[in-house]
Amino acid sequence: MIDVELRGWRPSDVGVVIDAFRSPDVAGQASRPIDTAQAALEWMGLWGFRDDARAFAVVVGGRVVGNVAVSDIDAHDTGWVSYWIVPYARGRGVAVAAAVKLAEWAFRERGLFRLELGHRLSNLASCAVATRAGFVAEGIERAKLSHDGVRYDVERHARLATD
Repeated sequence: MIDVELRGWRPSDVGVVIDAFRSPDVAGQASRPIDTAQAALEWMGLWGFRDDARAFAVVVGGRVVGNVAVSDIDAHDTGWVSYWIVPYARGRGVAVAAAVKLAEWAFRERGLFRLELGHRLSNLASCAVATRAGFVAEGIERAKLSHDGVRYDVERHARLATD
């Protein structure tokens, strides 16, 4: 497995964030455009001081290439995992390694028991990441996500601390 480092987001990462959100599949993960330094800093700030979430910059060879996060942490010690990798770094197992490392952190450091994630049925790459990172498919949630006015079915995956 490729070696990745997870670290907190820094103001010096603004350019990476803006570049990443130029990719349509990453842009769809934000509620508004992340196309200025201010917007990127605000996006990073959303993750910085919350009890119910934590995001990490994914670093390979000293270069930030993505994001992995756990959010919506609830009273049942369950969290929602999300990830994105910049287009030029995809296809090398970076997302898998980052998701594995995030799960280890969430179980060990945050004390979570269950991690969930979902992907559109058409996103076969994200399904492969989830499966390779140890997240078991649990079923289909009909019309769960809406992008550009279109509803999409989502396959939910989960990983338990006991897996």
